[in-house]
This record gives sequence, structure tokens and C-alpha cells, in this order.
Amino acid sequence: MTLSTVPVIAGLTLKEAARRKVLRSLAVLTVVLLALSAWGFWRLSLEFGTLTSGEAKLAASQVLNLVMFGLSLIAALGTAFLAGPTVSGEIESGVALAIMTRPVRRSSVLAGKWLGLVAFGSGYIVITGLAQFVIVKATLDYWPPHPITGLLMLAGQTTVLLTLGLLLSTVISPMASGIVSVGLFGATWIAGVVGQVGDELGNAGMAQVGTVSRMIVPTDGLWRGAMNAFQDPGAVQFAANFGASPFLSMVPTPPAYVGWAVIWGALILGLAALSFQRRDL
Repeated sequence: MTLSTVPVIAGLTLKEAARRKVLRSLAVLTVVLLALSAWGFWRLSLEFGTLTSGEAKLAASQVLNLVMFGLSLIAALGTAFLAGPTVSGEIESGVALAIMTRPVRRSSVLAGKWLGLVAFGSGYIVITGLAQFVIVKATLDYWPPHPITGLLMLAGQTTVLLTLGLLLSTVISPMASGIVSVGLFGATWIAGVVGQVGDELGNAGMAQVGTVSRMIVPTDGLWRGAMNAFQDPGAVQFAANFGASPFLSMVPTPPAYVGWAVIWGALILGLAALSFQRRDL
């Protein structure tokens, strides 16, 4: 019964997400960003004739990472505000009480909702990411060296954020959980930039800000792994002469950190299940 409940709830979560207005806004933002990036990369291709090979790789890598950050931000906004109403919204509307009168476990319902949201967020990342790669290939003749690794990192980042949003939705209102999730996403990214600047300046205190923030919420660490996978290795060597850039990652994400992100997600999902189990419907 428990095993059959999870995929059913996951499918219903996907159907419910498809009917929400936030999905339409997400689609419009994505189309606009892809169109603007296509125009921008085309304009950049006109300038490539005056650039050296190192400058061309550096420009392509930084602009690609900039656009991918925009796509990851749209995914973060979408999944955060989809995860918010998943629990608290259904509790407020009475839907959760109707479901829980049936012989199903709350943990199974929560797992199904989480799985549906992960499928939605990961699917969005893969589809839009591949579309962006095609645009870059058509305009600049550039293809990321490790596209699958980068997309997996971005899907992991989205999963981390929606898992956090799911936990928050078990204790606070839908709108508040979405705002807090997106706020933490932005704050962690800014802290990562501060840490990167600290590394460049040799300031241990500033560098520690980035390190600590990536351990508390691993979205920025996974994002930096995605950037490293998307950018040309030669761009990193060329960029070393120009200082830090928020859209270049000098080293790949260690496997141990990816493992920590998985453990972090499992702990947060477990806390969400415990909080939902104790929530008065």
C-alpha cells in the first residue's frame, strides 16, 4: 500500500503543478530568457573575430554561466512557490484532511509530493538547459565540456531548494515558505561570491563566509560545480590573470561535497516528514 501510494501522489502533484498559474509565469520567463540569450549570443558572435582564442573561450563560458544562473533562478522561484502550497496550502484548504482519512501514511504522501516536485524541477532543468546549449552551439559553436554533470548539479540544486521549501511548508504559510526559500537561495549565492572574493584577496574571514554558507545550505556549492562543468578548461587558465568572477568556478566540486548535499537533503526530508506527522490537520 505504501509503495503504491508514492507514485500516485507524485503523479497527482505533477498534475496539480501543471494547473498552477506560477507555471505559466515560469514558462513566459523561460521563453523570454532564452530569446534574449539567443540575441545576446548572436551579437557576441559578431565580436569573436576580434578576440583571441582565450578571450573567446572566457567570454563564451562567462555568458553561458550567466544565462544558466538565470535559468536556475527561475527554477528556484518556480519550485519554491510550488513546494510552498504542497502541504500548508492543502492543510488550510482542507484537502489534506480529506486525504488523510484514507488508509495512507503521511510519510508516503509527503514522499510522493517530494518525488513529483523533483521530477518537475529536474525536467525543467534538463529541457531548458539543453535548449540553451543548442543556442550556444548555433551562435558561438561552443558546447560545454561536461553538460550532463552540469545539469545533474543544477537538478541537485533545485532538489535541495524544493526539499527545504517542503520542510518550511509543514510549519509556516505557503507564501512565507516560498519567500524564505528564495531568500536563502539568494543569500547563499551572495555569501559564495563574498567567499570567492576573499580567496582572491587572501582574506580568511571573507573566504570562511562562503565555506560556511555552502555547508548550511548547499545550493551555491552545487551551482559552482555546474559552472565548472559548463565552462571551457582553457577559460579558467585565461581568467586567472583577470581576478575573480562570479560566473567562473576555478575548481570542480569535490565528490565528498556532493555526498554532503545528498545527506543534507535526506536529513531535511526526514525533518519534513517528522514535522508533517505531528502537524495538526
